Amino acid sequence: MNAQPATNPTRPGDSRLAVSPTDAARLAGIGRTKLYEALGSGALSSFKIGSRRLVRIAEIDAWLQRLEAGMNPDR
Repeated sequence: MNAQPATNPTRPGDSRLAVSPTDAARLAGIGRTKLYEALGSGALSSFKIGSRRLVRIAEIDAWLQRLEAGMNPDR
């Protein structure tokens, strides 16, 4: 499999696929409280590995696109 991870446009050279909620809020340009509201409502999905919660970069982008389009962000 030769697929390469997408490069994060906000951090040149950063090819992480998922980030912490704090970094996700920073990438989205919102506060952590608003990000946790989106996670709690199910509008933005996340997952855990051990005790660490992560949000996929692609999910952040999709969530922002839904908000921008005026669609229901709660799916």
